[in-house]
This record gives sequence, structure tokens and C-alpha cells, in this order.
Amino acid sequence: MLVPISDHLKNLRAKVGHGLLLVPSVTAFLYDGRGRILLVRHSEGGVWVAPGGSVEPNESPSDAVVRETWEETRLLVEPVRVAGVYGGPEFQVTYSNGDQVTYLMTVFECRALGGAMRPDGVETLEIGYFAESDLAALNLPAWARVVLPHAFSERGRAHFQSPSWQPSQ
Repeated sequence: MLVPISDHLKNLRAKVGHGLLLVPSVTAFLYDGRGRILLVRHSEGGVWVAPGGSVEPNESPSDAVVRETWEETRLLVEPVRVAGVYGGPEFQVTYSNGDQVTYLMTVFECRALGGAMRPDGVETLEIGYFAESDLAALNLPAWARVVLPHAFSERGRAHFQSPSWQPSQ
């Protein structure tokens, strides 16, 4: 099952087909009282990821992370800090319908304000809190294998990948 996409992305897809799109996205790191991170199992591929998704035109990244977390988990969250900014080859995804995207991802640490945790049944099938030691046994996409370890090892400081670009001589 392909997850729903925004009208904005539908319009872009009508013009570019399945070609590669650079898409700004957000992800929420939300912890329970034991320091475990909240993950959702997506219907697209059955992979486990932190809640998140695409930023809509004219939407702030902080609003996007609140909206996406609500849509996927029914939890209302408040972003408290930027946990990291990510991109690169691990963030390229080809969906089951052939659509290709590469995500430029802003990750926010969030705190729960309310709601009743439950999957939406369309995009998310399961929800749970996981310890770092649980990650190895989960079906994670490549990008989550880059991001999620920082949720534990670098909690409390913003992470970004060290630059590797150099000017040609």
C-alpha cells in the first residue's frame, strides 16, 4: 500500500513522473520516561521509523513535525530543540510505485503534550518505544540506521554530518 501524499507532491509528480525529487522533511524524537524512543511501523515496506514526513509549501518545519506526529501517532507534541539535520545517499528512497525522493531531514526532539497514542491504520500500523539495544532487530531503512543511533548517543546536542565537499584545484 502506498502512503498518501500531499496535493503539492501529487502536482509535482504529474509533471516529473517518478523522477528524483528533493523533499524537505521532518522527524520527531520523542522519549518515554525510560529514555526509549518512539517509533512507528509504516505500511510502505513495513519499516520502523521515528514519526515524520514532508514539509508542505509555506509550512514551518516546527509545524510540520507537530502535524506529522499527530497524523501518525495521535500524540500532540511540542518541539523543544533541533536534534540534527541530515541528507545524503542514505536518505534516497524509492517507493513501491517507483516514485524516487531524497530527503533533507530536520530532526526535532519533542515532548508530548497530550493525545492517545495509536497508529492511524493507513500510514502507520504499529507504535512502540524502543531502547537503543532494540534497534538491531528492527526492520529499519538506511536513513534510520544513520539517524536513530544519534537519538541515544548524541542526545542533548544537535548533530550534522561532517562536510566532505572540497573545491576542485
